[in-house]
Amino acid sequence: MDQPDELMTTAEVAALLRTPENTVRYWRSVNVGPKSFRLPRRVVYWRRDVLAWLAQQEATDQHRAS
Repeated sequence: MDQPDELMTTAEVAALLRTPENTVRYWRSVNVGPKSFRLPRRVVYWRRDVLAWLAQQEATDQHRAS
């Protein structure tokens, strides 16, 4: 079972969000995606940050729909 504090790659985040990797990279470049950071040669995400970002997107969308 996945732990909320596990590190995820860009590919794993894209798979979880069902979006292309390039979209996740774009979000990172314009600072609108989930919080990420660099390990020496790669970008990683904490699963908890990705899930929190996703929940925030859902809450924002529900607020607009009201």
